[in-house]
Amino acid sequence: MGTQPVAETVGWLADKLSIMELKRYHMREQMERTDAAPAFRDQCREKLHVLTRQRDDLAAELATLLADIASGRVVPRVYRQFKMYNDPAYRTPRAEEKA
Repeated sequence: MGTQPVAETVGWLADKLSIMELKRYHMREQMERTDAAPAFRDQCREKLHVLTRQRDDLAAELATLLADIASGRVVPRVYRQFKMYNDPAYRTPRAEEKA
């Protein structure tokens, strides 16, 4: 059995997890607001449950990916960033004339 490349990276999953934690934090704040209507707080509670489930899924996926990388079952691919904006070499003469 050979190694299998994967497109999802540890960094991407960690980034998604950090964003999810921020969403959970702010949703919990909304859920705990004493000035909000009970129906709104209940909606926030349900959304927090969904966000928590999604966070748990991402955390499990990250743990699996790390274990697979450590065991050699998968090999992460390296994706290069080729950013073209803000680089004058990629601007056409027409774009330069409009700027």
